[in-house]
Amino acid sequence: MTIEPLKLSWMGEQAILCDTGHAAIDLKLQERFWALAEQLKGRAFVREVVPGMNNLLVMIDPAAIGEAEALKDIETCWNGLRVYSVAGREIEVPVHYGGEHGIDLGHVAEVVGLSPEDYVRRHSEGRYTVFNLGSQPGFGYLAGLDLSLAVPRRKMPRTRVEAGSVVIGGAQAGVISKTSPSGWHIIGKTDLRFFDPAASSPALLAPGDVIRFCIESLKP
Repeated sequence: MTIEPLKLSWMGEQAILCDTGHAAIDLKLQERFWALAEQLKGRAFVREVVPGMNNLLVMIDPAAIGEAEALKDIETCWNGLRVYSVAGREIEVPVHYGGEHGIDLGHVAEVVGLSPEDYVRRHSEGRYTVFNLGSQPGFGYLAGLDLSLAVPRRKMPRTRVEAGSVVIGGAQAGVISKTSPSGWHIIGKTDLRFFDPAASSPALLAPGDVIRFCIESLKP
């Protein structure tokens, strides 16, 4: 893989955003950012690393290092990385598609020119890699959606979407982890709990995990 130049941008005085300006969702590039995060965790000046979608936010202690030195250290790490694959878990997510559980299924299928049955079949045949967690506790940003299923997000977000809702937003799939407003389209629902604050590991997902959606039921 060709090493893309790293773009470093200050986000205030205590955070540096690392990205490459690469527009397309790229698993190999994401793996490189995961590797960068692991390398930087051991640095004395690094307080926290937060993986994003093909980027990384590095929270630093400005009293521990100068600005120029911090940027140089991160860039040196990037150029010397050995890229690795995260050995994530494979998680099966049973889904009740359509009907009262997936009120937008008919609409999104019509938009892309498929029957609801074909839309669900293609959605359930995919393998979705968790790139990062964000937006709400336990919500995984997933790569791997068949682009023939992509539909722009709703112009008017709903004020309440139930936890467990299986959703589509643009070229991404996801599962709402906490009841909240959302502009993503609801195509189904799962009983699997993606965020449990009382659990020893509250979030079900972690970067590198792979999700497979399984058809539990289908109502066109």
